[in-house]
Amino acid sequence: MAITSANQLELLQTAEAVAREKNIDPSLVIEAMEESLARAAKSRYGAEMDIRVSIDRKTGRATFTRVRTVVEEELLENYQAEFTVDQAKQYMENPEIGDVFSEEVPPVELGRIAAQSAKQVILQKVREAERDKQYEEFKDKAGTIINALVKREEYGNVIVDVGAGEAILRRNEKIGREAYRPNDRIRCYIKEVRREQRGPQIFLSRTAPEFMAELFKMEVPEIYEGVIDIKAVARDPGSRAKIAVISYDGSIDPVGACVGMRGSRVQAVVNELQGEKIDIIPWNEDMPTFLVNALQPAEVSKVVLDEEAGKIEVVVPEEQLSLAIGRRGQNVRLASQLTGLDIDIMTEEEESQRRQAEFETRTKMFMETLDLDEFFAQLLVSEGFTSLEEVAYVEIDELLVIEGVDEDTAGELQARARDYLDAQAKKAMDAAIAAGVEQSLIDFEGLTPQMLEALGNDGVKTLEDFATCADWELAGGWTLVDGQRVKDDGVLEPFDVSLEEAQNMVMTARVMLGWVDPEELAAAEAAEAEGEEGAVAEEAEA
Repeated sequence: MAITSANQLELLQTAEAVAREKNIDPSLVIEAMEESLARAAKSRYGAEMDIRVSIDRKTGRATFTRVRTVVEEELLENYQAEFTVDQAKQYMENPEIGDVFSEEVPPVELGRIAAQSAKQVILQKVREAERDKQYEEFKDKAGTIINALVKREEYGNVIVDVGAGEAILRRNEKIGREAYRPNDRIRCYIKEVRREQRGPQIFLSRTAPEFMAELFKMEVPEIYEGVIDIKAVARDPGSRAKIAVISYDGSIDPVGACVGMRGSRVQAVVNELQGEKIDIIPWNEDMPTFLVNALQPAEVSKVVLDEEAGKIEVVVPEEQLSLAIGRRGQNVRLASQLTGLDIDIMTEEEESQRRQAEFETRTKMFMETLDLDEFFAQLLVSEGFTSLEEVAYVEIDELLVIEGVDEDTAGELQARARDYLDAQAKKAMDAAIAAGVEQSLIDFEGLTPQMLEALGNDGVKTLEDFATCADWELAGGWTLVDGQRVKDDGVLEPFDVSLEEAQNMVMTARVMLGWVDPEELAAAEAAEAEGEEGAVAEEAEA
């Protein structure tokens, strides 16, 4: 086929027909045609030539052009697509490095093989355009609910038709043992859209907590309008869920609005989630109060929150224990997910026994270390003293409030506590030195003798060893293994060193050793602080 003899408008008509059929931009099809014709021309004129084809968008006329670039003589490699300044003077006036010379060449005859090759290029480009269009269409839909038509099931995964292509609902993203037949209509949450070599991959979910949140947004107008906000969602898909809501309008009850008249709104969500029981809980900024709500229907006697450790202790009556824990620990697990805290549930009797044991342990400790009788040691514990450091360094007025303690007695108590602590510090330092801890680490500010002993026993003996430690190796932390949180013990964790304190100490050691430039570190911290301030400002504006 020769371009010259063909109807020049045929190219445009073909491009428009393909674009209409595939629902893509006609210019993309024309660009594919230009590339395919250019490849065919290279096979005719030579692969090393830079042949370009331009199709007029109005007339359909295809123009074949040979392009040559002016390069430095020592860089000349491709004599068909490049030439030197001296060579270029035959074709151009005052040529300079980087100038391009173009000349039109005769159109080529497309043989059977060349025509087939051109067709393949066009089809490939059209497929790529389709994939790009599908990705652009769905990337902004991530985080929303879509109605899909079931096409088939493969190894437990459901392949669905989403209009512009296919999406996958994986086996672990289905609720319980859901089974679908071809042409069934289902609602799913678009969890992720990935651009991959074989085309965009759209992953759906029916078990994601966000799916429930979006369903409530569809059923409850107040949530859609922003009057009510969903603060947290926790799910055991197909079985039970908890959702925390807050109202920004004092006249609207968030729980009642989500339940609806005679439970109509929540029932619509329950039906979509295969009968999943849903507890709707009022959100509260006060975490203990929120947790009491989250553990409903169980009644809570007392809550003790440890914010630093991210743990919370809940005391319930004996008869409420099984209700608070739930079947297979479901209730407490969902409450933990909802609050983001580790929850330790105990009965009133268990708490009483534990507190009695703590009281006895602290009493014994004061008796042995301060050489006190049992009654006096119990007085200290009753007044809230838990450690020798508190006794040794507290303001003396706080000791004087104890019945029977005058200034002389208080002074004697503090002297005994300090003497004992000094003796323990010396003993720990001797042990650290015996373990091989070097002076460079001993001189590092912020490490007590007991910490040095622990580090030495763990093989951290020099400032260089300390600087190579990760923060979690010092302060401890949690690792997610097979969906379960596993505790990582830190060397300095018994001394209540926080993760942030560990980070600062390690970074200080690296600066002292010259591994980190303090100016660069300060600049990075300033940039991070500025980014956080900007995020807070944006959130406030929103």
